[in-house]
Amino acid sequence: MVGIFSLVTGWPGPSGFGSSSTAEQVTQGIDGTNLTAIITGGASGIGLETSRVLALRGVHVIIGARNVKAANEAKKTILTEIETARVDVLELDLCSIRSIRAFADNFIALNLHLNILINNAGIMFCPFQLSQDGIEVQFATNHIGHFLLTELLLDKMKNTVKTTGIQGRIVNLSSIAHTHCYKNGIRFDHINAKDGYNDKRAYGQSKLANILHANELSRRLQEEGVNVTVNSVHPGLIMTPLFRHSAVLMNFLKFFSFFLWKNVPQGAATTCYVALHPRLKGVTAKYFVDCNEMTPSSYARDEALARKLWDFSHKLINSVSKP
Repeated sequence: MVGIFSLVTGWPGPSGFGSSSTAEQVTQGIDGTNLTAIITGGASGIGLETSRVLALRGVHVIIGARNVKAANEAKKTILTEIETARVDVLELDLCSIRSIRAFADNFIALNLHLNILINNAGIMFCPFQLSQDGIEVQFATNHIGHFLLTELLLDKMKNTVKTTGIQGRIVNLSSIAHTHCYKNGIRFDHINAKDGYNDKRAYGQSKLANILHANELSRRLQEEGVNVTVNSVHPGLIMTPLFRHSAVLMNFLKFFSFFLWKNVPQGAATTCYVALHPRLKGVTAKYFVDCNEMTPSSYARDEALARKLWDFSHKLINSVSKP
């Protein structure tokens, strides 16, 4: 009840911020000039706003995007507003293991530090289809793509921490939709099956996977004593290009729940808060909503399920990877 009250009224939580806070507000006064961040899907929607606000705070932003033309247009837009912004674009198709590996190689070749990785890109409510690697497309894009990307860039983040002494941060964009998934959370035995596929539950499954991935990676990094935090966030309800597969339904719902929806600057706030705010130093394996820590579903807190997903993801990637 308190959560709904805060959401509707915008009343701030313990962090001092709430559902009405914007990305600029939650990062006010923060100097990120010594930081480099990768943002997947940073060319549109809340990803673009995240890129813009991080650039505004001095962060060197690398936008990973499938549509390079659109990403370069986004870069121009940011540079028009912020002449001193440092923004670069690299091609990244999270639905393609080959593209993910190429992106990681291209980024590492730039010889930059990597302080922040924001796994932002995603697709939603898609009709059943398989990726070019033969993986159900929502699971492939939202989870497997980011799982592999994070693994390929983790050594770079660890080395950056050693070199700079600055804590690394990984942020996975999940969703409140993680509560609406399949029975038992993840369809491990039928992950790529058309039979029984439900576009909404498949999306929820992929968003549950984002939280489980963050929690298990955090556990492993803590065991290693690595100074990198991993958290997940729910950005809120925002009408973005993600809804292209359900535009009629979403517009109908928005008409009856207008008080629950955020604009894009508000939608990017929680991501920017978790990625940049000094208050989050050392905070890891948490789930944030409206810039405040919240308790996710029981599935999302299941450590055994997180470990099982970790092993399953590795096996799935190995099974489809080409030599």
